[in-house]
Amino acid sequence: AHSKILSECVTEGGREGGKMAKANIEEARKAITDFLKKTLHAKDVKVIKEAKISDGWEAEAEVYEESSFIKSLGLPTRVMDRNIYEVRLDNDLEVQSYEQKEHERH
Repeated sequence: AHSKILSECVTEGGREGGKMAKANIEEARKAITDFLKKTLHAKDVKVIKEAKISDGWEAEAEVYEESSFIKSLGLPTRVMDRNIYEVRLDNDLEVQSYEQKEHERH
């Protein structure tokens, strides 16, 4: 059932700008990783959840960033915060939105 839904979503896009709008999961993962590394100046980005949706891709990525708390104190640090970002791409792999998810407190 998943492959039928995926092929229907992919063929809806048709041709745009001379290229097929068909993107696979690896291309979406690369677009997400490249975007977050560039935007957040992060060295380590790992996509931990990725799904094809009707109008593109939805994903969550784990990003290690310099500790914002220690940075705010003006101290040099190698301490990293683990943050989760939610990212949405359209069928052409253009980022439509991204946001940091709230930290889960235990």
